[in-house]
Amino acid sequence: MAGEIKQIAIYGKGGIGKSTTSSNISAALSKLGYRVMQVGCDPKSDSTNTLRDGKYIPTVLDTLRSKGKVAADEIVFKGFNGVYCVEAGGPAPGVGCAGRGIITAVEQLKQLKVFEDLGINVVIYDVLGDVVCGGFAVPIREGIAKHVFTVTSSDFMALYAANNLFAGIQKYSASGGALLGGVIANSINAPYSRAIVDDFAERTKTRVVEYVPRSVTVTQAELQGKTVIEMSPDSPQAHVYLRLAENIAAHTESKTPAPLSVVDLHQWAAGWATELLKVETGEVGREADGI
Repeated sequence: MAGEIKQIAIYGKGGIGKSTTSSNISAALSKLGYRVMQVGCDPKSDSTNTLRDGKYIPTVLDTLRSKGKVAADEIVFKGFNGVYCVEAGGPAPGVGCAGRGIITAVEQLKQLKVFEDLGINVVIYDVLGDVVCGGFAVPIREGIAKHVFTVTSSDFMALYAANNLFAGIQKYSASGGALLGGVIANSINAPYSRAIVDDFAERTKTRVVEYVPRSVTVTQAELQGKTVIEMSPDSPQAHVYLRLAENIAAHTESKTPAPLSVVDLHQWAAGWATELLKVETGEVGREADGI
């Protein structure tokens, strides 16, 4: 599949399932015929583990520290179904900016002309989204990724992190930064969870790309060091990830979101807390939203 490389950044609060989602998207895209690279941009360096049977790979920063310069085959490794895996890495604990790994990894991949030489169609940057600091904002600020997706659940802190991300996208949008493709709603089983994320997306002028249910299949796959796409390709969960991958592959138009102010976000959350209390006590809740 020739043509322009589609570069996508997937952000999300730590522990929200961002790397699980990213790896399953990468695996699904490879099944759809794309040549995919996943770049882990978390200092834990575990983004690509489930694409490689649970195994860690040398990071760009560690390799540079030990050798002074790197070759492509020292930082790029093949994973499931030919997905290329890179881990940016981070500084020694307590020293330096954790976002530096992203900057360095992107610079090295460009200098080595890795995307061109490997014929990559899609690059997935898996980025920690708790804090949009200078380093972690690089894929957005520099326009490295054209489209940004955020993984969130209906939990307040996950939505808070997503709203912060939206503010970062809005800030850099006028100067050529990446724009928002939409929200990936994760761990969505209860109707109220879906209603909360839908309402948040509407108020911030974005859209939900896919609803990913919480599933024991994901846990089973990760315990084996695999993606759901590899371990259980015919499962309902795999079909969700395949549909999500198809939506992302077909996505062309991203937009500037409208983040809520901190005050408005807290007021909005408090309103939902009141509605859920009504449901819990048997009073009428948001019937139109399926609660």
